[in-house]
Order: sequence, then structure tokens, then C-alpha cells
Amino acid sequence: MTAPTVIRTGCKINWFLRIGPKRPDGYHDLETLFIPLNEPHDELRLRPGTAPGLRVICAEPGIDPERNTLTTAYRLWREAVGTAPDLELTLFKGVPHGAGLGGGSADAAGLLLHLQEWAGRNGRAPLAPQALNALAAKVGADVPFFLLNRPALAEGIGERLREVPNPAADRVVVTVCPPIPVSTAWAFATLDAEWEKKENFATNNLTRSGPRSTTSFSCGANQENDFQEVVFRAFPELVSIRDGLLEHGATAARMSGSGSTIFGIFAEIGQAERAVAAIPCRAYVASFAGA
Repeated sequence: MTAPTVIRTGCKINWFLRIGPKRPDGYHDLETLFIPLNEPHDELRLRPGTAPGLRVICAEPGIDPERNTLTTAYRLWREAVGTAPDLELTLFKGVPHGAGLGGGSADAAGLLLHLQEWAGRNGRAPLAPQALNALAAKVGADVPFFLLNRPALAEGIGERLREVPNPAADRVVVTVCPPIPVSTAWAFATLDAEWEKKENFATNNLTRSGPRSTTSFSCGANQENDFQEVVFRAFPELVSIRDGLLEHGATAARMSGSGSTIFGIFAEIGQAERAVAAIPCRAYVASFAGA
């Protein structure tokens, strides 16, 4: 049997995350700083398919093998290019589902890049970068970022990207992934309900602190996550994880995305490793991707 093509996909943290009001199309405008990490990671194993299209195999609970970011990315790319290889894809999840790390988006980006390479090898014209980026945004708001996979300021729904210096390049990041999946749809709905109680809050949310510049990305300096308050209220155990990272020497600790991952910023590797050893759930000393 032919050896599979193996694609390793990482994840991201949101250095900060500010959410705007719900748009008519159902999305929310946002402003965030994405930082790509190599750990935790997923693995895609691809073989030629024995049936038309893409077949996804995954044992992870909560993932529908028929409808997911991979099947959506494959379908949209095939429609745009006019053809695609028949594939069997086995997905091994290392990035927890519902962790706020963008694992599903990273998987979709990995598959899109594989399809682009396939087109080039087989006499087909791959999509131009702008067209690929637009297609990726239809799969998920974070997918265009994973095509870039370098620290970037994101606006719009996440598709408008501007590469920036890594604010944590001289620090160590610890990611803690408790077994607590948080639904992104629930987080947005809960945040929207909160905003309905606060006149004009959502309307002014993205501009309430003024525009961002790369000099404002210093470790721990006024970096907020608009989801954190509502998620912490529903899952108080996440507060304990955040506080534990701070007690073990983190200069800052907060939630990524809509949760449940909490990340801590450490000045040196020894502190980070001691913190990981003391945490009673999955935790990683993460390395930066795209460095």
C-alpha cells in the first residue's frame, strides 16, 4: 500500500480579541492578533480515494465526518478549480475540539494548500492567492490566517490580515487545554445577549480603546478578550487555571478565542516547564509556527 501523505497542522492563540456587533450576514466584525503555534497539533493522513470525492475518517467525538471544515474546503475548491483528486483523509485530533485554538480551520487550510500543490503537479492552474483567500474565508473566519501562518493582525471577520512582529518572540507560551469544550456559537449568542443590556456598547466596541498599533502588543499590556467574562462566568474552573498560571510566574494569562484554552506568558523556559508539570490537565510549552 502506498504510504500516506502526512500533513501536520498547528493552532493559534488570540493575543487579544475584540468583537463588534452582529452584522446582517450573521457574522461579527472583530479585531484580533493571531499568533500561530506548533503545539498542540492535528495530523491529516491522505491516501488516494476509492470513491469519488473526499472521505473523512475521524474518531474524535463531536466531529461529523460528512460535514466539517475539511469537506467544505474540498467542495469549494473543487467547484472553483473544476476538478479535485479523490481522497481518503484520516484526521487525528491533537488540538481539542471546542478549545478556541482554531484546529478545524488549520486543518482546512492544510487541505487547501495540499490541493493547490496537487493542481500544480497535475497540469491544473491553482487558485490565485486572492481567490484562495476569499474561498478560505467562506470555510471559516480563521482559515485565511492559517494559509499565512505567521503573526497577523486580523480585521473584518478575520479575513483581512496584516502581518506584524510576534509580540511574544522573546517569551515562552504555555497553553492549557482543559476537557471543557466551549461552543463558539454559544459564546457569540451569550455575548450578544449581554450587549443588548448595555446601550451602545456593541456599536462602539471595536473603537472604544482607539486604533491598535504594533507597539501596543507588549506582553500583558491591556490585552483583552471580549469572550472571557461570559465564558469564565459559565465555566469558573477556567478562572482557576488562569490564576494557577499567574501563581506559577506567568506575566499574563488569558483565554484564547471563545475558549476553553487558557494561555500563559512566561519569561523563561524553566518557569514554563514547572507550570506545565503542576497543571492537572493537558498543557504544552508551545513553539511558534512561521518563525
